[in-house]
Amino acid sequence: MEWERVAAAADVPEEGTLPVLFRGQPVCLYNIGGRIFATHDTCTHQDASLADGFIVDGKIECPLHQGMFDIATGKALAEPCTVDLKVYLAKVEAGQVLLAEPGGRDSGGVTQP
Repeated sequence: MEWERVAAAADVPEEGTLPVLFRGQPVCLYNIGGRIFATHDTCTHQDASLADGFIVDGKIECPLHQGMFDIATGKALAEPCTVDLKVYLAKVEAGQVLLAEPGGRDSGGVTQP
């Protein structure tokens, strides 16, 4: 599994988001209670950046039509969103956020420094 640096961990605001590019794709990083998560940044309902959305109890609310997704799993939770988000593996090493595609054998999820 290939991990790729996408941001400094300090750049992801506490209980906030940071849009980044990962292998040419828009990705949203989330800092929830000091843990970093990553999903595709574009809402599956309409072309909106989830980095502009609102975090509510581990969910991200789309800024356009208030659809919601579970940040950890990408599951669509509220209409008009019905298609799940792609999620990425995220870890922090030496203060840097690293991402990888899911499904590899080293899929331990989030680690902290």
